[in-house]
Amino acid sequence: MTTRTRLLDPAVGGAMSALSKVAKQGLGDPALAELVVIRASQLNHCAFCLDMHLAIARRYGVSERQLDLLAAWEEAEDVFDERERAALALTEAVTLLTHGFVPDEVYENAAKHFDEARLAHLIGLIVAINNWNRVMVGRRIPPGGYTP
Repeated sequence: MTTRTRLLDPAVGGAMSALSKVAKQGLGDPALAELVVIRASQLNHCAFCLDMHLAIARRYGVSERQLDLLAAWEEAEDVFDERERAALALTEAVTLLTHGFVPDEVYENAAKHFDEARLAHLIGLIVAINNWNRVMVGRRIPPGGYTP
């Protein structure tokens, strides 16, 4: 039993894990998926998820430069391609909902880079990691409990 399933009713934890898995698979780009979940976890201050997903990102070959500059991706134009930038902008918009909605230009830019199915999986992934962040932060789970 993993740390996560002990935090929740097993049926809830299983459903959340299933959503995460399906969304990542449907996105079809494991490295990009990790950039998305790391960025959401940075915004939500989830140390457990950051620790876990940084390790996973490295296994998928995400560069140290991208990981180092992810928090400032908007200023690091030469480090992230347009597709990555569109996904990260959507991640921030969905995670923060600063204006109470995702701005049209952010959604439309993402839709230019992802077909309808992949865009749906990207949004599902953003929703899933935000759920996990809230569980881990809400339960005050420290980093270090993840083992691959």
